[in-house]
Amino acid sequence: MTLAEPHPVPAHVADLGVGNGPEWIDRWLAAHADDVLGWRRTLHARPELARREHETTRLVAETLAAAGLAPRLLPGTGLICDVGQGPRTVALRADLDALPLQEQNDVPYASRVPGVAHMCGHDAHTAMLLGAGLALASAPSLPGRVRLIFQPAEEVQPGGALDAIAADAIADVDRIFALHCDPRLEVGKVGTRTGAITSACDMLELRLTSPGGHTSRPHLTADLVHALGTVITGLPDLLSRRVDPRSGTVLVWGTVQAGHAANAVPQQGVLAGTLRTAQHATWNELEPLVRSLVTALLAPTGVGYVLEHRRGVPPVVNDAVSADLLALAAQRANGLDAAVGTEQSSGGEDFGWYLEHVPGAMGRLGVWSGVGDMSDIHQPTFDLDERALPVGVRTLVHAALASLGG
Repeated sequence: MTLAEPHPVPAHVADLGVGNGPEWIDRWLAAHADDVLGWRRTLHARPELARREHETTRLVAETLAAAGLAPRLLPGTGLICDVGQGPRTVALRADLDALPLQEQNDVPYASRVPGVAHMCGHDAHTAMLLGAGLALASAPSLPGRVRLIFQPAEEVQPGGALDAIAADAIADVDRIFALHCDPRLEVGKVGTRTGAITSACDMLELRLTSPGGHTSRPHLTADLVHALGTVITGLPDLLSRRVDPRSGTVLVWGTVQAGHAANAVPQQGVLAGTLRTAQHATWNELEPLVRSLVTALLAPTGVGYVLEHRRGVPPVVNDAVSADLLALAAQRANGLDAAVGTEQSSGGEDFGWYLEHVPGAMGRLGVWSGVGDMSDIHQPTFDLDERALPVGVRTLVHAALASLGG
């Protein structure tokens, strides 16, 4: 299924019906849409980096508590909060942290923290989940329990999802959903797909050592720069022959450092990059394969080396039922044409850790105004059309209700 192609909802899910949903959702949004907007702008202006989201956690916890809910703080930062009761539990997740970027947008709510900014939409994710939770709390009754997970540290690997899981955030959870801002989709659209929607991402760091020496006598030492070049070109080439090309595996180097003088063989060098793959099975095989290939490439060079292969996050793999329920939720919330197909991204997302334990799905929330260009996420000029906020609130609420059978 390609980008913006309608997402077909199978009959067994479509039988649940498509419509505008319970009136209490609309009543809550009519009264509190400005609150959701205000939360997003407050968070945007006061961003916090991974595992430092203390003020963000406090704002969310105090808002939930003021509505009569009982949030439970996670160790460090982040929190969870249950809404409703029942034998079945569905979870909705948002991420709290910002990026180490300097915002370049000239808006009243621009980041006031030098070098830190919400350039990935986590401020919107948090505001929308807060809105969804309070909207659900306003319902006369719910068909089960909805767990709100506000997790820290999505932007660092292996991700704050592991912190939340370790604190029993998904204990007794039957299904989990999340939305992520997508500047390629217009406001009102929600992109869904069955199967992998993101890719696995690992970090590689290779440190080389050599006795050093004069470039006129490379045969008397170990030529460290030549060894670096061998790995820079050789490892991606070998991976392309040892890994199924259909897996979407790609190694890209981001930094290389060695030496200062043109006529001296350096004693130390560092090479680092990212290794991504679209397939879960391939991800499990990559670390031992990479180690064996690096050993083979460097054996003739005589350099010493230490390879750090930091396993990152698994792919986010939406199961079919959850993807269909999320598509139905988008249609119920925003109209029949709201649910569209979306492509798999080579980016990483730690929501994949939850799906190692429970079924679920992540969708892409359209945040493009439909006019002009939209800066991509992780760019210092990224911003979103705030009309997407109520779309996200409604979609999350309907995802919970559809999963619980309501």
